[in-house]
Amino acid sequence: MKTTYMIFLRGVMPTGKNKVPMAQLRDVLTQAGFGNVRTYIQSGNAFVDSELSAPETESLIHTLIQEQIGADLVVVARTGEEVRAILSNNPFRESIDPSRVFFALFAQRPAAEKIEALLAQNFGEERLAIVGDAAYMYIPGAYGRGKLSNNYLEKKLNISATMRNFNTMSKMVEIDQRDR
Repeated sequence: MKTTYMIFLRGVMPTGKNKVPMAQLRDVLTQAGFGNVRTYIQSGNAFVDSELSAPETESLIHTLIQEQIGADLVVVARTGEEVRAILSNNPFRESIDPSRVFFALFAQRPAAEKIEALLAQNFGEERLAIVGDAAYMYIPGAYGRGKLSNNYLEKKLNISATMRNFNTMSKMVEIDQRDR
């Protein structure tokens, strides 16, 4: 049975070692047998139809990108239903500018004791919540000037993750629903 996955690549850059041209990515994934391959913006967001499980899809896409494009990136695959649930579980919806909410999608679930220790910290105006395999960060100031970031979460939780803002997550859901 085929499943449509949203693919989130970590660390895609317009130039340098993590450059992943979206047209090339579409070609590589299509040639590998993924169906209905589409991309959204240049920052490593794609859709594929796959008969593989999410972990198998992540592993294969990681290998394909590494071998055929030359970038060694974390790949996170989620279904549209999973991403809609992540958006629905956003604890920072009330009286908060949604453009200041960032979503970190974990490549693996962090250990409970690491989550507990991290959530016990005070981040000042910034806020952090972790639900399942996603973190929610409210960052009212300029991203990168505060404490919370994707790199910070990866270090503290000893995991790999990729982050997207509210607009990108919402647009991915909109595309997924439109293309069904």
